[in-house]
Amino acid sequence: MRPMERTRVAIIGGGPAGLLLALILHRAGIDSVVLERGSRDDVLSRMGADMLEKATTDILRTAGVGGRLDREGLVHDGFDIAWRGEVLHIPLRDLTGKTVTIYGETELTHDLYDALDEAGVPVIHEAEDVRLWDITTDAPFVTFHTQDGEHSLECDYVAGCDGFHGVCRQTIPADLLRTFERVYPFGWLGIFTRTPPIQDELIYAHHACGFALCSLRSPQLSRYYLQCDAADAIANWPDERFFDELEARLPSRVAAHLKRGPSIEKSITPLRSFVAEPMGHGRLFLAGDAAHIVPPTGAKGLNLAVSDVHYLSRALIAHYRDKDDHLLDTYSETALARVWKAERFSWWFTSMIHMFEADGAFSQRIQDAEFDYLAGSQAAQTALAENYVGLPY
Repeated sequence: MRPMERTRVAIIGGGPAGLLLALILHRAGIDSVVLERGSRDDVLSRMGADMLEKATTDILRTAGVGGRLDREGLVHDGFDIAWRGEVLHIPLRDLTGKTVTIYGETELTHDLYDALDEAGVPVIHEAEDVRLWDITTDAPFVTFHTQDGEHSLECDYVAGCDGFHGVCRQTIPADLLRTFERVYPFGWLGIFTRTPPIQDELIYAHHACGFALCSLRSPQLSRYYLQCDAADAIANWPDERFFDELEARLPSRVAAHLKRGPSIEKSITPLRSFVAEPMGHGRLFLAGDAAHIVPPTGAKGLNLAVSDVHYLSRALIAHYRDKDDHLLDTYSETALARVWKAERFSWWFTSMIHMFEADGAFSQRIQDAEFDYLAGSQAAQTALAENYVGLPY
């Protein structure tokens, strides 16, 4: 093993949460090292969320990575819900004074890498067999392997940003960790096409054959989703079948604007709600998918990771700058309060707009009544809009 190296914060996971945390800490004069299992190309090939809440974009600008976001991001004042041939517009700006921004997670990761490269913050890729040691003491350390051999990194704190399948959550003793989970009986079949989007804002569509979503990444890059069986296979969905089904699930006046084109990426995403409590143990703190998963309806996953980073970076800065540990001591409680509100919204929106065939006709009538109430109530639309643009920190 190589001699012990040292940093203040060891960040496990080099996705957007880990990279953003490293950048914010650097801006505050706190050194860190990011350990990422994949290569840089692997990280940049991950296709994630594309809708950013107002609070998320504010944090990115404060961290110094808002330039390209402001130039290329698409600001949306609202979105549509299609139901039984009707289209209900939810005017986000009018109802809340806030907007959302469409900007791909891949582009955000590029921006974070560029900023960290310029700042000289170390990101170690292809770090295998990461293990956490002595996290309940004042001298935790992390071991890992790279092509150069085995390494050991001493630190003050460990930030677990390594996703749902990562090692950090598994380090918390099972008798101290509670998990809450709901697995949905369907997935999202999604494709990218280099075609103009069907319209400038998103459309969430409820249909007897299942949910559909028309989204976009740019004026020339469209992203579409269909509800499908969780055990389905991509091979069963050639492009022609996908577009035929998408067109059938949209109101005819909307489907008339659909531009077909060859898919450049196609995947099936399972849907689950998941929360782990607490989000910390000793000198280890979890953030992002390591602690919670939401179904993609409403795009809360990346935004929740950023809110975790906000709370955790604020707590670490208070520790080092002010010698105040109150925010570290209450990090899990504070972060989970916002997590559970986002979990509630994502569950509600998913339950309202997808088809649950096993629940029968009663459930479908309840969904119809839910939409009718939403369509006729500004208060209900405001509640939806407030959650969609993101609840305050």
